[in-house]
Amino acid sequence: PRAYAVLHRMHHAFSDTKKDPHSPMFSNNVFTMMWKTKDLYNAVLNRKSNVEDRFEHDYPVSKTIEKIGDSWISRLGWGVAYASFYIFAYIQFDMHWLFFLLLPVHFLMGPVHGAIVNWSGHKYGYQNYDNHDHSKNSLVFDVIMMGELFQNNHHKLPNQVNFASKWFEFDPTYPVIKLLTWLKIIKPNIKPADAKF
Repeated sequence: PRAYAVLHRMHHAFSDTKKDPHSPMFSNNVFTMMWKTKDLYNAVLNRKSNVEDRFEHDYPVSKTIEKIGDSWISRLGWGVAYASFYIFAYIQFDMHWLFFLLLPVHFLMGPVHGAIVNWSGHKYGYQNYDNHDHSKNSLVFDVIMMGELFQNNHHKLPNQVNFASKWFEFDPTYPVIKLLTWLKIIKPNIKPADAKF
């Protein structure tokens, strides 16, 4: 959680500048952008990068979770779980063998999601707000990335639970958050919607 939180805060503080950990404005393609992100993520994770004090607060700290999340045993475990699900679906639902070609995407869904959100969310779409960066809202009805492609809205109102801000936009994660809150499973940490990091 720490490295992700730090990089996310840096991205908001330095959006689309040379200090942004994953801006498409300073990369030739999505792969070089993500490789730069990976290198910085690992440096922050392993405390080999100097991080400004303002980014080092208000996030959960668990050395155990950090260690498990960055272990090869964890990666292998998730890989086996995904493969088992695919095998089950192939047998139980008579899926076509081409279904297995999705496994690499599933294995790499974190980086794939990050690549889509950070590349597309800063290159393609429309802007509701002038945030002095290139953040865009790529889709009006964002079911593909569950609201994450409302980057322009999110950069303007980083603490708003609902990433949609216009009447015609829909963030499908927001009703899920409302339901989980109503069921008392979660309790959102409400801050002013436009508070900065």
